[in-house]
Amino acid sequence: MDTFDRTVPTDLAATKAHLADALKTQGFGVLTEVDLQATFDAKLGEAHEGHTILGVCNPRLAKDALEVDRDVALLLPCTATLREVDGGTEIRILSPASAFELLDADVRDRLAGLAGDATTRLRAALDAVEVGAAV
Repeated sequence: MDTFDRTVPTDLAATKAHLADALKTQGFGVLTEVDLQATFDAKLGEAHEGHTILGVCNPRLAKDALEVDRDVALLLPCTATLREVDGGTEIRILSPASAFELLDADVRDRLAGLAGDATTRLRAALDAVEVGAAV
């Protein structure tokens, strides 16, 4: 599984806000948020570090991908995780090309340009979070 990873010296809430802003500048929005810490506490009565899963989407890229193959919907939205670690928050974003490995080779080939565009935008957002956290 190919991911883009960074650890920044900010808490989870601040990192989430920075990431949402950075993603927005790249045409992505946060569609879903799963707070694993709260879920495990409420449903299992068990502790877990701050850990959030974000479903992020660039509507233009998603629409274009769905025009190639409707089954791409099973791989949407793009996934990012934020997890509290010593010294800050770890950010991990699943590579779109890695997610597309689940598709047939001919579909992957037709989606290569879109996957590349999404990758460039997601990496730029991640770089912006790192720069913002350093300020």
